[in-house]
Amino acid sequence: MSADAQAQASVDHLLEVLDLDETQARTAEDIFTGRSHSMPTGRIYGGQVLGQTLIAAERTMSEDRAVHSMHGYFLRPGDSSRGLTIAVDRIHDGRSFSTRRSQAYQNGVPIFSMIASFQDEAPGVEHARPMPEGIPAPDDIPSDELRVAGVHPQALRMLTDRPVDMRHVESPLYVVADGERKPQQAVWMRMRAPMPEDPRLHRAALAYLSDMSIQESILRAHGVPWATPGLKVASLDHAMWWHRPARVDDWLLYVQESPNARGGRGLATGRIYTQDGVLAASVTQEIMIRVPEAG
Repeated sequence: MSADAQAQASVDHLLEVLDLDETQARTAEDIFTGRSHSMPTGRIYGGQVLGQTLIAAERTMSEDRAVHSMHGYFLRPGDSSRGLTIAVDRIHDGRSFSTRRSQAYQNGVPIFSMIASFQDEAPGVEHARPMPEGIPAPDDIPSDELRVAGVHPQALRMLTDRPVDMRHVESPLYVVADGERKPQQAVWMRMRAPMPEDPRLHRAALAYLSDMSIQESILRAHGVPWATPGLKVASLDHAMWWHRPARVDDWLLYVQESPNARGGRGLATGRIYTQDGVLAASVTQEIMIRVPEAG
């Protein structure tokens, strides 16, 4: 398979994961079912369930009312060899805003719970924090899979098979933590192949991307690569705000920093910009982090 065909296949698989089935079952909630990405760890990738629960909530909305924020908790690890069921509660529909609660289930218990808010497009005051200056362009940085040496073949395959092209401005943290220990980094990212025009898919795919690498501002601050023996990292919660439209098949800059780590937890924040400097989204996530050297 050619590189272009492989890239298109990986994006097509993501679209299949986001293409939920609407069941005929009804309680007081809308019920959907979805597929899972196969993952080497056996656990569902958090960004997958973020995108799927958002798509489920979007399915209960009119197209002129778009998501502007979501707040979710990862409750249990999901099994990536199995599908999941998503229930959407239509909590409120007002004149300008709507609220939905989406919960993803496996084996009859919730693994992720989210509340999202939607709004009609409206005028108002506007400002945005500018994109940092001096960031190399994505075309000047090799893809991550071309910059890693010594990574396990299974991990390398995960990098090459994923639907996103990621390019760390600093060195990647997969095997070693080179460079300055600082609680911040920047990453260029985009889907490896064109996506459909549907803006709901781009918003859900942006949620999918938002869980990718944001934890690394915490790891980089302490010189801890992902390959550290005994390292345990798990996402606890995730919040996201969509500010302006962005296409995920165009280059996006994910600027990340960690303001705090303590008690086995680390907090990471991120800002996502289009390549021409438009602030598209903001993200916050807290993780559980256990580093063997730190006890």
